[in-house]
Amino acid sequence: MNKRVVIGSRKSRLAVIQTEKVINHIERNYPDIKTQMVTLETTGDRRLDITLEKIGGKGLFVKELDKALMENKIDLAVHSLKDMPMEENRELPIVAFSEREDVRDVLVLPEGVMEWTGEGVIGCSSFRRRIQGQRLFPNAKFKSVRGNVLTRLEKLNAGEYDALILAAAGLNRLGLEDRIYRYFSTDEVLPAAGQGILAVQGRRGEDYSFLEDFGDRETACIAKSERAFVRCLDGGCTSPVAAYGEVQDTRLVLKGLYYIEETGDFIIGSMTGDLAEAEKMGIALAEEMRKRYAP
Repeated sequence: MNKRVVIGSRKSRLAVIQTEKVINHIERNYPDIKTQMVTLETTGDRRLDITLEKIGGKGLFVKELDKALMENKIDLAVHSLKDMPMEENRELPIVAFSEREDVRDVLVLPEGVMEWTGEGVIGCSSFRRRIQGQRLFPNAKFKSVRGNVLTRLEKLNAGEYDALILAAAGLNRLGLEDRIYRYFSTDEVLPAAGQGILAVQGRRGEDYSFLEDFGDRETACIAKSERAFVRCLDGGCTSPVAAYGEVQDTRLVLKGLYYIEETGDFIIGSMTGDLAEAEKMGIALAEEMRKRYAP
């Protein structure tokens, strides 16, 4: 086991807080291991002038950290799982998943605003949020918003938007729960695959036994199921695919969003099965929905 572990993070306040969760776990349970955090700015953090769909999608938030891992400059990298590409890098596997934070998306209003009519401009960062939000708020206009959570809130307060749709998990981790105006149920807005879960990425063949008790098996199985669904449909940052799994009475219930490009509509499908078959379930649900709804 390494006596010194260097952990890479994006530079945003939220990313640092998330990385500190991993560091605190290691230091609390393995006091003989010394940790060090290294922060890197990713291409996705720099290029705020253009939508992610046009510059390469989710991989832009991990590329620099992947490079640092491959070059042995860091030993681990911590990501929001929903920001990671659905195709896992065999040389840089996910070695641990955190427990899941609140999975829901939320509506946030400008500071001091207490009521909203459902009209005006809603800022959201993904096609997934936009198409589901349009059903809830047919009188609103939707506009892309880039930047980390705090940057988006600044744009909201400056009057660029009348409301934002954000992930509850990020606001909770930043201690900004009081900014939440409304929580959307997972029936109203199906979350992104992996939303609310942190992923710890390492190098193939390394000993990461000190992370065995970080997170839990159930969350890891659910995450793999959600990611398998999206991966099977070739979804990601540029495609409005969503998936959410939860255990009910020891059984995994997986819901998935299938977008019909020809009509601009979407369908929510579901499947129930054994948690042990979680990843296979994700693939099976995706294939079933494609077979049923593909033109």
